[in-house]
Amino acid sequence: MIATWWDSLDILMKVLWGITLSASLIFVIQSIMTFVGLGGDGGFDGDFSTGFDDLSTLDADPGMNLYTFRNLVNFLLGFGWTAILLRDRIASIAWLMVLAVLVGLALVAVVMYLFKWLNGMQQSGNIDVFRAAVGCQGRVYLTIPAERKGEGQVQITISGSVREYNAVTDGDEIKTGTPIKVVEVLNSNTLVVEELNSLIV
Repeated sequence: MIATWWDSLDILMKVLWGITLSASLIFVIQSIMTFVGLGGDGGFDGDFSTGFDDLSTLDADPGMNLYTFRNLVNFLLGFGWTAILLRDRIASIAWLMVLAVLVGLALVAVVMYLFKWLNGMQQSGNIDVFRAAVGCQGRVYLTIPAERKGEGQVQITISGSVREYNAVTDGDEIKTGTPIKVVEVLNSNTLVVEELNSLIV
């Protein structure tokens, strides 16, 4: 059935379907990798990428980096599906290609804007951590070594949401499950905490 359908296509449609299906498959793989935290571009970058990051590792301004493999895939998605869906409606191949290219470029622009917006949201979130984390209470998730000799992990509640951060302490070792309070924020991922009981006089 599939073989019969494929044989019925002309050369142009075979090329378009090949490009579109390949781009769609890569897009699905990239999306899965992004949402499980493995990185949206993974090992596909080659020479196309100069630093485009994904949702889990948004950097300074990744959305404005045009020459990336992800953007190439997005362009091919918009180009391919537009050409396939409108092939029977637009008689002129030249006009069909022009429209497909425009849709591909538009899709790239939309995705770049989305990443830029998400990057701004993440930066705002980091600023909120510095303002809101101090004084918050929670529990140790992974034991915190004494006197800043290593990092553990804590779960604290900020603005009604439970979040997990790396943590150090200036005092004795704090074991898993111990109630803690945040006394300082070192950076967007690391807090200084004290055992909550030690703060009660």
